[in-house]
Amino acid sequence: MRIQRGWRRPGTTGCAITIGNFDGVHRGHQAMLALLNNEARHRGLPSCVMTFEPHPRDHFARKAGKPEAAPARIGTLRDKLCELQRCGVDEVVVLPFNDAFASLSPQAFIDEVLRDGLRAKYVLVGDDFNFGARRAGNYAMLDAAGPAAGFDVARMNSYEVHGLRVSSSAVREALARGDMRQAEALLGRPYSISGHVLHGRKLGRELGFRTLNLRFAHARPAASGIFVVRVHGLGSGPVPGVASLGVRPTVEDAGRVLLEVHALHWPAALGENGGYGRLLRVELLHKLHDELKYEGLQALQEGIARDTEAARAWWRAAGEVRV
Repeated sequence: MRIQRGWRRPGTTGCAITIGNFDGVHRGHQAMLALLNNEARHRGLPSCVMTFEPHPRDHFARKAGKPEAAPARIGTLRDKLCELQRCGVDEVVVLPFNDAFASLSPQAFIDEVLRDGLRAKYVLVGDDFNFGARRAGNYAMLDAAGPAAGFDVARMNSYEVHGLRVSSSAVREALARGDMRQAEALLGRPYSISGHVLHGRKLGRELGFRTLNLRFAHARPAASGIFVVRVHGLGSGPVPGVASLGVRPTVEDAGRVLLEVHALHWPAALGENGGYGRLLRVELLHKLHDELKYEGLQALQEGIARDTEAARAWWRAAGEVRV
């Protein structure tokens, strides 16, 4: 999968494209990408996704001085790109959403971005698609402009699971209330976060619970708390664990979001320091409770011990592994 910044695609070939934030790459997104790939193959074109970083609502929230109005993030850009690749997309165009892009009129978006920059020949959008400054452009305008701009336009209706419309908002709501089963049903897979293991303060070792620290690159993750997890990337198979996702209120609370993972089985082949630098994917399977602020390190150590035992009990009940 080829990834580029900016909307000017190299080469001369056209593309079949869809446009959106794709936060979470949920089952509705997956259905749209399957249709896009099918149309692209039929037309002999590469399939292309145009997405944004930061999220447009992040941009406008910062401009308004109200960062709390930005949506919680389901995944990082890395997570999004990995899922788009798994869905078979040929190209991803990552556009920096800034004042210049936000000010483009709908017609300029059609002419400069879709026609001249991306050389779109087929454009697939969702049923709630709007574009251009103040979201003034809509599907009807895009469809009417397509023949003159040299591309076909199609619209995909909402995707439902058990009567529930699948959307990034629905995934965020499930994660916010800790309903990991519902999130998995909407995503079509367990909710996961990926990243490289970073060096930290080594406090976990002092407390008797070595952790693998992954940075979550956004201030407001859609999920937070203490979770039973499955860790991929430490060895030949997944490893059961327990993890904290949040700001570590007992020891830091500096606003930096970390996923701290304690593996219930440490692969002996890694040695004591073999986890650093590894790219892990951590599936959050079951929420134990929200983050807590403990009265000191001893209370924190006791809390981690309780969480670890609760995770072991969950794994024993699940019958997947012995812990």
